Amino acid sequence: MSEPITVTDAADPRLSDYTDLTDVELRRRREPAEGLFIAEGEKVIRRALAAGFRMRSMLLTAKWLGVMGDVIAETDAPVHLVEPALAEQVTGYHVHRGALASMERKPLPTAADVLDGARRVAVLEGLVDHTNLGAIFRSAAALGMDAVLLSPDCADPLYRRAVKTSMGAVFSVPYARLDPWPDSLAAVRAAGFELLALTPSGAEDFTVAKSHLLPRAALMLGAEGDGLTPKALAAADQRVRIPMAHGIDSLNVGAAAAIAFYAVNHG
Repeated sequence: MSEPITVTDAADPRLSDYTDLTDVELRRRREPAEGLFIAEGEKVIRRALAAGFRMRSMLLTAKWLGVMGDVIAETDAPVHLVEPALAEQVTGYHVHRGALASMERKPLPTAADVLDGARRVAVLEGLVDHTNLGAIFRSAAALGMDAVLLSPDCADPLYRRAVKTSMGAVFSVPYARLDPWPDSLAAVRAAGFELLALTPSGAEDFTVAKSHLLPRAALMLGAEGDGLTPKALAAADQRVRIPMAHGIDSLNVGAAAAIAFYAVNHG
């Protein structure tokens, strides 16, 4: 059991993992380099621990001591107790959930690792919005996708906002980077996957494509607005689209992913 230690100085080096959490560019560079990520809120912290991530430390306000008591009792990581105003000073925002944990990253698996035994995978190109990325992981977990493959320029699934939006689903869906891009898509096809590019142009409806009947399917989704690049589309085996009404030609990528994940599994 780790005994909570009260910290009163925002510059205390023991709080360094939690500094400037709102500085996206800084945290994007720093967290992977230092092998850490931040879990925010009781449920996300518990899900990270359940997924086997090791806790480096925890930062709490007093009202969360009771709620997190069993976690504190089982960890040997330092637990830092701070006033709400100090938590805001350190992190850069009002930590209304009152509980943060710095977690240690695991080595990222290879694409071959996550494809082994999988039947349904999502392939994401250029997804840089952490909220959309987190929503896609949450849908992937809920709707039966086995893994997620990311182009090199996709956002970090373990960035705080992505983790929070996914409600910890980033811990339960295996993911890997595909590099070089898009040449590595050939390895996905070689593993037995049909590459289905989600795009509104020159595509068949999911109902026509009967993608749910394919033994192995990799559903490709591009960034909000631009969609999949021409090179990615050229690498696909088939183009598919979601039928739409009232003259609407596209959906938010998170919403489109949820519909497509259901369709690729159930049709």
